[in-house]
Amino acid sequence: MQKILVCDDDRDIVEAIKIYLSGDGYQVLTCYDGTEALEILKDETVDLIIMDVMMPGLDGIRTTLKVRESSSVPIIMLSAKSEDQDKILGLNIGADDYLTKPFNPLELVARVKSQIRRYTQLGNISGESDEHVFSCGDLVINDETKEVTVGGEAAKLTPIEYQILLLLVKNPGKVFSIDEIYEQIWNEEAIGADNTVAVHIRHIREKIEIDPKEPRYVKVVWGVGYKVEKQ
Repeated sequence: MQKILVCDDDRDIVEAIKIYLSGDGYQVLTCYDGTEALEILKDETVDLIIMDVMMPGLDGIRTTLKVRESSSVPIIMLSAKSEDQDKILGLNIGADDYLTKPFNPLELVARVKSQIRRYTQLGNISGESDEHVFSCGDLVINDETKEVTVGGEAAKLTPIEYQILLLLVKNPGKVFSIDEIYEQIWNEEAIGADNTVAVHIRHIREKIEIDPKEPRYVKVVWGVGYKVEKQ
């Protein structure tokens, strides 16, 4: 049974999410602030975290930053705010997905399933496959072990970042539009995907480039999209 941690200071929302996820077969752990979430994570291994942005004490942003210091577990952020900057901030600090309150509980369950499926496929839980190694200069991706190294040094990517980078590296020289990247990685129609993809690309560059402002690997083709150069 896959385990999900739900963290929100609104107890009614936590209980509603728990009812829907439990009904779908998930084991649900609950807490109401970031400090409590981090304490639970010291003792429990979870498959996904649902994290509210605005909470008293340690908020969702700072909690997510702490989680990302040691884990790439999928994180879906919740917020009562709908402004783009809040979504971008959440994605920038390592969240994998974002929902604005009020949300449809069935949509949340669907997104949970999608993120866990992606996380499982990345090999963080289980699953062995034939070894596939893809490289671009000193950038090497082992798609069996899901390891990314640059010059022999490990780069720790989130599942979404890994999938975007793998897509580009497996197709050197090919330019992917923002919509193509979004539709292939998120498996849904790209509507207003520019900010979402751009944030993840920037995050990838920060982790694999010596100088993210002068990238060696992930290049932008202005007005078209992104690519990895053939090397």
